[in-house]
Formats: sequence, structure tokens, C-alpha cells
Amino acid sequence: MKKRRGLLSIIFDYAGDKKKYYTFSIIASLISVAAGIIPFYFIASIINRLIQGNMEFSAYAFDIIMLVVLFLLKGAFHIMSTSLSHVAAYQTIKGVRKRAIDSLALASLGDVKRHNSGSLKNTLCERIDSTEVTLAHIIPEFTGNIIGFLGTFIYLTIISWQMGLIALIPLVIGMVSYMTMSIGYEKYWNNCISKTKTLNDTAVEYINGIEVIKAFGKSESSYEKFKKAAKEGADCFVDWQRKCNVAFSIAMAVAPYTLLAILPLGGILFYNNIITLEVFVICILMSVGLIAPLITSMGYMDDIHKAKTIFAEIDEIVSIDKLNRPSVSKGVPADSSISIKNVSFGYENEEVLHDVSLEIKANSQIALVGPSGAGKSTIAKLIASLWDPNKGDIYIGGVNIKDLTLEDYNKLVSYVSQSNYLFNVSIMDNIRMGNLNATDEEVMEVCKKCGIHDFIMNLENGYNTTVGDSGSHLSGGERQRISIARAMMKNSKIVILDEATAYTDPENEAIIQRSLASLIKDKTVIVIAHRLSTIVNSDDIVLVNNGVIEAHGKHKELLAKSELYKNMWLSHIEGKMVI
Repeated sequence: MKKRRGLLSIIFDYAGDKKKYYTFSIIASLISVAAGIIPFYFIASIINRLIQGNMEFSAYAFDIIMLVVLFLLKGAFHIMSTSLSHVAAYQTIKGVRKRAIDSLALASLGDVKRHNSGSLKNTLCERIDSTEVTLAHIIPEFTGNIIGFLGTFIYLTIISWQMGLIALIPLVIGMVSYMTMSIGYEKYWNNCISKTKTLNDTAVEYINGIEVIKAFGKSESSYEKFKKAAKEGADCFVDWQRKCNVAFSIAMAVAPYTLLAILPLGGILFYNNIITLEVFVICILMSVGLIAPLITSMGYMDDIHKAKTIFAEIDEIVSIDKLNRPSVSKGVPADSSISIKNVSFGYENEEVLHDVSLEIKANSQIALVGPSGAGKSTIAKLIASLWDPNKGDIYIGGVNIKDLTLEDYNKLVSYVSQSNYLFNVSIMDNIRMGNLNATDEEVMEVCKKCGIHDFIMNLENGYNTTVGDSGSHLSGGERQRISIARAMMKNSKIVILDEATAYTDPENEAIIQRSLASLIKDKTVIVIAHRLSTIVNSDDIVLVNNGVIEAHGKHKELLAKSELYKNMWLSHIEGKMVI
């Protein structure tokens, strides 16, 4: 098993160039804590002189000035420490998010899909934000208060080792009680995290599927699943807190009150002349300031455990296996030809492509056809570099795609699937993502060539119309047409259309087909389509069946030599006649 890193190691890793802020924050925190403890010495000095009967104001002037100075120092350095740690905290959160997002961008699609989208969203957004308190306070305040406690205890033991040990008695009792809450901590916390993730996933599933739930009258059963997840998500926390109530109450009732031991036992030592009155007074006051820093530090323990769990989840995302790509491309493709050589690939433990080899000429149009689940989309996604083959290689223009950076490779390929994602911005901005440097006029020109300019202009705000989450304000066909325009805006040498017109009606499909004919000129085009009539003029039709290439050739050739293709064609024709 991979060894988990310590929390401080993770924090300093993600903090980047703001690590020095944490260092200065710790120093400032130590000064602030010291400035909060030292006044007890001067107060004790004042009390002892009053007991001795010294009523001259001048005798107390220095002590009073020091109290004021220390009070101001405590506040000033606390503000400085907190300010520095917050800058570092937000930089760390930024570093965490960026590293996680970059990791997902470089990972294969299969590894990303193994993580539920609801869980990823919860971890990357809400749960990372929840570490802010820990990141901003744990290092300076936790460290400063622990050292403040140790410094005060050492000072007490120097004055009187007996009083130093006596001051620890309530603390020991409280700590023993507090430590009993840690029994099974990881089990309870992980259970809460698991239940919370289940609740998030169920909520996302319920919201996304609300249309189907209502259409099929499954509201009651679906809501019951969500209600159960919500109840379990609450109960796991409530049950855990009930388990800790007694121990926590005892710890908080006993640990802070050092006077419970200092006054009676210290009084006995004073009565027996083991300590002087001056020492007794100083110990009483110093003991009051002994536990406060430790209690402050203990208050962060829960946040520390939570942060460790959250950063373990982040580390899991960051450590996802990346696509095997160099940082600098090792070659330049001679053209847009594609060569697939002895490629095998599987999802999880199930192999879906078996030793596939295929040659695609530059600037040609080929079609991948075959039964559902045959492996057509898998071949397209491997060419689009969404996965790496388990075995074999893919070459573009004579260069192995594993020798090209992802950035260089992505410039070569445009991929349009049947379920494309649109961002919740304007249509203009969605299409411009294909080429961020494109002008409005260039975007409109591509839309005219794709045959979508008129439908866009008929919308309320034209090109400035916001499409909604995932393009929810548009129909499936409209989303696909905008996705195709975005791909054409990219102007890549290789275009992959994976059922790109699946949601369009016959009239719009004809418009798209005519538009594509001009837009894909001088490009290598790979089309996956179940409507065989749309690909009969392809330069090469590749029949995929059961993870292998069963046959390929032009339409008439396949009709003559492939029984499977012939049956698919007859079924397609009969279906059109029925329609």
C-alpha cells in the first residue's frame, strides 16, 4: 500500500512559494502567545509587592508599562500571524485545486470515470474549502500554543517542580478522558465521509434523473432512496457525537481548571514551608495561563483529523495514473494519416478490442460501423487519446502519439460525441472555445457554414444567449450542432464524429451533412454512425464486430462480401421505409 504523507508535508507541498509565510506566521504566533503568558509574571510581581505593603506607585510603573506593551504586542503579532497564515492558506487551497484539476486533465478518461462525479465535485469544492480553518490556524496557532504550554510548564518547574507537577493533575485527568474519544475515530470519521458521499451522489442522481422519475411515476421510490441517504448521512454524525458526549464533558470540565489542584495542594506546600508565598502566588497565576494554550490547540484536533482525511482524498486524485506523454514532443507528424498497430484495450478486466490494426490515409473519410458494443467508439476514443491502449501503438503521420505532448496532440484532433457538454456561458463563448483567438465574425462565419446561424439568430439574445448548465436551455440536436461548430472552429487536421448527429431530426441532419462536406475538406475524418445511409460515400467503411475489424472497403464491396454488413444495411433500409 502507498504510504500516506503527513499533514504538514502535504500542506507545505501545496503551499508552493508561500511556505515562507507559514514560517513567519509561526514566529509571529510564538511572540503573540509569549506576550499573552508573560503578563502573569508581572501581575504576580505586583500582587507580591502589595502583600509586602509597598504602596508607592513608582514601584509598579515598570510592571504596568510592560503589561500594556505585552497586551499590544499580543494583539499586533496575532493579527500579523493570522494575516500571513491566511494568505498561505488560500494559496494552498489554490494549489490543491490546481494540482487535482491538472491531474484529472492528464489522466485517462477511464480513470476519471471511476470516480463518481458527485464525489469529485464534493471533494474539489466543498471539502477543500472546509480545510481553510485548519490551513489558516493549525500551523501558526497550534504550533505556537503547544510551545507556549511547554514554555510555561518549564518555567513552573524551575520555580517549583512540585507545583509544576501538581498543575498537570487536572490536565492528565482531562486528557485521559479526551483520548477515549479517539478510540475508533478513523472508523467513525470514514463512515461519516462515506455516508456523506453517498448522500451527494444520490442527490446528484435524483436531480439529474427527475424527468425520468416523474415520467415513469417513480417519485415515491426514488425519493425514498434519497431520504434514506439523507437520514443515514445525519445519523452517522449524531451517533458519533452521542458516543463522545460524556468523555468530552469530563475533559472540558476538569482539564482547564488547574486551580482545583494548585490551591489545595499548593496551600499544603506553603503551610509546610516547602514553597514561599511569592512562589505560591506566581504559580497560581502562571497555572491559569498554563492550560489555555493547550486547550486552544486541542480545539484544532478535530479539524486536523478532517484535513488529513480530505487531503488523503486529494492525494488519491493527484496520484491517478497519467497518460504516458512527454513534456516535449519527440517528433512532428508528416501528415494526418493514422496507423493503428496491434492494439488491444479493455475496461477494468474486460477486453473489448483484440489486436486491432487499421491504416487510415491522410485527408480521407472513413466510417466505423457495426453492432452496438462492437468497439467502434472505443477505437475513436483511443485515436482521440482519451485512453492509452493496453497493448499496441497508434501513430499520427508516422509519429507515435505517446511521443507527442497532450497539448500538441489535442491541436491535431477534434472529437465530437453524441453527448457533448456545453458550458453555462453564451453560445458565442461556447463555440469560441474551439479557438480562443477567434473574432466574433470568425465564429459567425463558421456557424453559417455549419448551418446554425439562422437558428441562433432566432433565439432571444442571438449569439449572446446563455445555454444553461450543460446546455440545458437547448434541445439535444441544438447542443450537438453547436458542438460540431465548436469542433470546426478548432480547425484540426483530424476530425472524429462519434454519432455526432444522433439527436438531430432528418431535416437538420441533411443540413449538417452538407455543411460538414465543405468544412472537412482536406481533413482526415472518422465517422461513427448507425444511420448507414449517411456514410455510403465514405472512402473506406470499417466493419467492427466483437472487438475486431471483421471487414472493410467501400459500401458496394461490403454488401458483396460481408453478410453482417448486408443485414445491417437491409435493416436500415427497412427502418427508413417504416418511418
